[in-house]
Amino acid sequence: MESYLVPFETAESEFVEKRSRFIGKVWRVESEEEARARIEETKKHHYDARHNCWCYLLRDRNVLRYSDDGEPQGTAGQPMLNVFQREGVYNACCVVTRYFGGVLLGAGGLTRAYAKGAKDALNAAGVCRMSLWTQWEIPCSYPLFEQVKIEMEGASGHLMDAEYGAEILIHGAFPDGMAGRFQDRLTELSAGQLTMRPLGQVFQPGPREEAK
Repeated sequence: MESYLVPFETAESEFVEKRSRFIGKVWRVESEEEARARIEETKKHHYDARHNCWCYLLRDRNVLRYSDDGEPQGTAGQPMLNVFQREGVYNACCVVTRYFGGVLLGAGGLTRAYAKGAKDALNAAGVCRMSLWTQWEIPCSYPLFEQVKIEMEGASGHLMDAEYGAEILIHGAFPDGMAGRFQDRLTELSAGQLTMRPLGQVFQPGPREEAK
């Protein structure tokens, strides 16, 4: 399955342009219903704002939607959507709220402001890559635990949880192809005594990355 970028977390940003206050917010969403719900929540929260412009894009069926919400056509929703398309980010919903400050910005000014609102919010959220990971059960002795965690990180692994008994049983995940590298190090550390057990594969987000 092909990997792609999504927002890492929900985030908000804000700036003022010629006395107009712009508040941008980004969410990761999995469906149009979820995106519409986020938009409606924001409209209710900022009910007194002049505009709540929005966009969302979903990788499944290549869904793209946007609204200028009363701003001149093409000056808000489309520039916001373009930010995510340029960054290659999917499954994202963004609303940029404008509290009008009494000074007209013109078409060019509005386009720049709404694009900035979307980009600032995306920068605050960060991105992560959805890709195929393998999940493993990893036995570990107590003396080796800290070193094993370091080796997992070195192989881009993620420690999901751990069970503590006579020994530690780690549940971890690795990007596709990286588990073998970690097993080699586990074999060295334990003098061949410790072997991982596969638990299956899952398509999941990786660690946070900065947007371009």
